[in-house]
Amino acid sequence: MEHITLLLGIVIITALVFDFTNGFHDTANAMATTISTGALKPKTAVAMSAVLNLVGAFMSVEVAKTISKGLVNEEGIQPEVIFAALVGAILWNLVTWLVGLPSSSSHALMGGLIGAAVASAGIGAVNGGVVVTKVLIPAIAAPLVAGIAAYLAAKLTYKLGGKVGEKTSAKGYRAGQIASAGLVSLAHGTNDAQKTMGIITLALIAGGALAPDANPPVWVIVSAGMAIALGTYLGGWRIIRTMGKGLTDLQPQQGFAAQTSAASVILASSNLGFSLSTTHSCSGAVMGAGLGRKGGVVRWSTATRMFVAWGLTLPAAALVSAGAELVMRVGDVGVAAVTVFLVGSCLAIWLISRRQVVDHHNVNEVEPAGATEEPGVVTTAMAAVTVPPTVAAAGTTAAVTDEDLKATIPAATQNEAAPAAAV
Repeated sequence: MEHITLLLGIVIITALVFDFTNGFHDTANAMATTISTGALKPKTAVAMSAVLNLVGAFMSVEVAKTISKGLVNEEGIQPEVIFAALVGAILWNLVTWLVGLPSSSSHALMGGLIGAAVASAGIGAVNGGVVVTKVLIPAIAAPLVAGIAAYLAAKLTYKLGGKVGEKTSAKGYRAGQIASAGLVSLAHGTNDAQKTMGIITLALIAGGALAPDANPPVWVIVSAGMAIALGTYLGGWRIIRTMGKGLTDLQPQQGFAAQTSAASVILASSNLGFSLSTTHSCSGAVMGAGLGRKGGVVRWSTATRMFVAWGLTLPAAALVSAGAELVMRVGDVGVAAVTVFLVGSCLAIWLISRRQVVDHHNVNEVEPAGATEEPGVVTTAMAAVTVPPTVAAAGTTAAVTDEDLKATIPAATQNEAAPAAAV
């Protein structure tokens, strides 16, 4: 740890803060389905996830190498650039956490690094081939592969458990969920903790504290693992609610299928050095498992908001980081201004979050009626043309009553129609 200047120390601390936000932002990836199906109590689930995240951090450094050696050219990258990248990544993590959207911490970090590097040294500072092959392609492929795998796995679990009683089957799959959730947590540690290791290693190389092409030192691995584990233990309850209840309603069989599929994809990508988004993988798996049960549905309005957030992550983090890098060109005053902006923004977001607290006590509560998803065009149209059950059973052409119509129209549609009727 020789030759660490004050600026480099600030960068390292900021990187660990990002790692902390990554932990609570991504807790939902491993534990949302386990908590929503009742397989584990909320606090027990996040404690287990924290321990396994820490263990996973020591299993590989391949992803860290991708971040520190492949994404941007080390030559010409200064600690200020790394600091600017972390500012954009942290703020995006906190904003998406505030609104409960499971966006990618990985892409926020990489977007911030790309934006700051381009602002500092031009487009040539970014290795475009690495961005495409190890970032963009996995970003598209991961949710598709995990979703298809989870869909097929859910179908298989229901088929295999068809001859077993529902209660017995659910009990067995709850136990399986605990094991698969542990596997996802372990996979998260092998992938996401390494991103912070990579960014700290890159900062140390840029600051002259490490030789070029050096691997992460042991103290970097330990500190990154501890930071992400602590963040995981605190739990990102807002995103856990969205993943567990907002996308679809999962039964234990589906939860097991989703987590097993996601863990397989994440572990495979970690071994290949792909800087994969665990959020994309787990979200895709949850949606696939949701469709894998007969009668299962996905709340596409929530999914659409999530997809929009995914698409905005890289450019949004890049723009904020590029702006921070330009401000810091002023010198120490610029660095101080960016630091104050970051701390002030984090505090403001936290204060806003206190207006409506989501924690382990209410994470599984159903959201207020006003926050539930409105029925889509297809659902409304189907309800409008469906013959009321009471009329069909009677086999008569008697006039349809208001009560008959209400029985066929979703509650949200009735509430929506009430003001129109009053007019």
